[in-house]
Amino acid sequence: MHNNISKNITQIEQERGNTQLVVVSKYRSLEELNEVYATGHRNFGENRVQELVDKYTQLPKDINWHVIGHLQTNKVKYIASFVHLIHSIDSLKLLKEVNKQAKKCDRVIPFLFQMHIADEETKFGLNKDELLAILESPVYQEMANVKCKGLMGMATNTDDDKQVAEEFQSLNTLFEKHKTGLGWDTLSMGMSGDYLLAVANGSTLIRVGSKIFN
Repeated sequence: MHNNISKNITQIEQERGNTQLVVVSKYRSLEELNEVYATGHRNFGENRVQELVDKYTQLPKDINWHVIGHLQTNKVKYIASFVHLIHSIDSLKLLKEVNKQAKKCDRVIPFLFQMHIADEETKFGLNKDELLAILESPVYQEMANVKCKGLMGMATNTDDDKQVAEEFQSLNTLFEKHKTGLGWDTLSMGMSGDYLLAVANGSTLIRVGSKIFN
């Protein structure tokens, strides 16, 4: 088993260029995650807060924990003291709560705005107008305990590479438009099935799980 994890990570390392790899650890055993840790990886991503907290308490403390799934407002307090990056901010309401909990922990929490780029209603995320409304909101501009690092998006779950590439390209265009003025440096896009397309279209961070543990 160990050889597989190590081998898969090495392969992704060779393919990802300068793109940062976040290992998606959801549903994975502590044994599997310790194997990933042994390869030198320190960026892990979780979808569910409960699982994230459980793993945080049991694994080494130099791991950077990323929240990559939909985050409920009432769960923010459980992760505020240690979360490294929240990828899935999709409302001003959620951001207010993150700011509030970060203040209690006396820290600034980095985050990404999740954009809706897929041709699927089931995925979360903001559209361009909603993003602009938040960026221009005085409430947002006064928040001192959160810092936006960029954008995240999930492409449509389809075999049509052209469509996926176009969705990633549209997100990259939006990222490039705001990047310099707002000091953004992170574009989180690409998962096990489409990370090569994401890398080719400007992703700075990929979230890979099943491809590593298969």
